[in-house]
Amino acid sequence: MINEDAPIGVFDSGVGGLTVAREIMRQLPNEKIVYFGDTARVPYGSKSRETVTRYTRQIVRFLRTQNVKAIVAACNTASAYALDEVEREVDIPVIGVVKPGAKVAAQTTLNGKIGVIGTEGTIASSIYSRYIKEIKPDTDVIGKACPLFVPLVEEGLWEDPVTDEITKRYLTELIDIGIDTLILGCTHYPLIRATIGRVMGDKVTLVNPAYETARELKRLLEGENMLSSRAAKLGDNRYRFYVSDGAEKFKHFANSIIKYGILSAKIIPIEDY
Repeated sequence: MINEDAPIGVFDSGVGGLTVAREIMRQLPNEKIVYFGDTARVPYGSKSRETVTRYTRQIVRFLRTQNVKAIVAACNTASAYALDEVEREVDIPVIGVVKPGAKVAAQTTLNGKIGVIGTEGTIASSIYSRYIKEIKPDTDVIGKACPLFVPLVEEGLWEDPVTDEITKRYLTELIDIGIDTLILGCTHYPLIRATIGRVMGDKVTLVNPAYETARELKRLLEGENMLSSRAAKLGDNRYRFYVSDGAEKFKHFANSIIKYGILSAKIIPIEDY
């Protein structure tokens, strides 16, 4: 029997998944979190399906050693490439960020034109299009790879003229097509949401899968009677962070995103798992 007070495992290729962890902290304040960022091997978006699947399996093995009760793949590329296989291999709930975002986008669009921005891997997989068309078959889904967004975010250039210029170059064709809904199909992208929103304009609704994934996780845990009912106590080690490289840089970046005080990030030799 799973202990309801066991932590939730959250992983990403780097720091982008912190946007998902932040939403879980906001929406499920009683839950503990074990976060792993694969900072040594970021980005995943340009890597093959086989490589991303191998990385994902290693991370899941590590998270299982932390006795997590559920796992959130807070990475669109891992969700697209590896989630189906990993789900079959473990006996705890595993959810990704793609399905929740696709569902909301399908429900939101009025003109049936949905844009998806993401890494090369996520866009090449067409996974958002597949899920959206299962819900709303007559929808046009237009994908656009934006590979420079991840390094811009990881360098902290959220509000910078360079980011503005790159965003305009990437998104112009989606504006010309006339989409009315845009999925931020990489967990790094909510950190430049203001810039993306400014470029797209008020008539385009932005869908943030990080927010929607936290909502889906809450529904899942409620359905399985796995929600923690114990409020945090002083001194509780509620949030633990692990990385594959660059712990200090990660900690500095994480503290700029999550305002709960990240005291440390421990390096894990992930290739050993």
